[in-house]
Amino acid sequence: MINIKKEKCIGCGACVKDCLGKAIKLIDGKADYIRNCIHCGHCVAICPVGAVSIPGYDMEDVEEYEKDTFTVQPETFLHAVKFRRSIRNFKEEPIEREKLERILDAGRYTPTAKNRQECRFILVQNQLEEFKDLVWKEMPNVVEKLKTDNPEYARVFELFYLRHQKDPKEDVFFFNSTSFLVIASNNPLDGGLAAANIENMAVAEGAGVLYNGYMMRVIKASDTLQEWLGITDTPVSCCMLLGYPAVTYRRTAPRKKKNIEWK
Repeated sequence: MINIKKEKCIGCGACVKDCLGKAIKLIDGKADYIRNCIHCGHCVAICPVGAVSIPGYDMEDVEEYEKDTFTVQPETFLHAVKFRRSIRNFKEEPIEREKLERILDAGRYTPTAKNRQECRFILVQNQLEEFKDLVWKEMPNVVEKLKTDNPEYARVFELFYLRHQKDPKEDVFFFNSTSFLVIASNNPLDGGLAAANIENMAVAEGAGVLYNGYMMRVIKASDTLQEWLGITDTPVSCCMLLGYPAVTYRRTAPRKKKNIEWK
């Protein structure tokens, strides 16, 4: 449902022109919501007088901006992409709650297919040690399951488990991160896009991230871990370690030569 305040609407037609689903129409010189839509929010964003709202959405979080005030310089953005590094050495200091809120907002505002906004973000920080203990307790069961589903990973994870049994500091699943994030979504692309924005925002907040494909496989192989996380009904799209880097990189890392075709 889209709510349009007729007393505020000036009949400019901007929302009508920008509505992909043709859900808004000018009637008697005023915008009128005539059919269901995906609630993309473009009508809210484009209205020059703020006459449009979406009941059930967080309208208090809607921000006003003037033209070009949000622009990021191209050179600055490219530098941010080039300077990011996968972090495997974190400080003991946890990321503050207010920073984590902004980091997760970057994921929440990432576009999703058909604007479903179905990504779930499970941030484990206060109970991280409890979760890590459960992961290592579950590892023998995970290994046995992977022996059938994916023998290659079963051998690798069994080795990780044996190393951890000998020395608990040998933790290649979590390293010494202070936060662990699971993104669950029925559309894996939605989760992947959200993860990319989350990483960029984490770096902007002075933190660092490591994408954790190992933990994706571990969680998918364990009903117990899925139940603990509360995601038994939603597939895992991405797992990430977050924390403040305990290492300083001095320059960008090299990449292979460009593989781009111009046609």
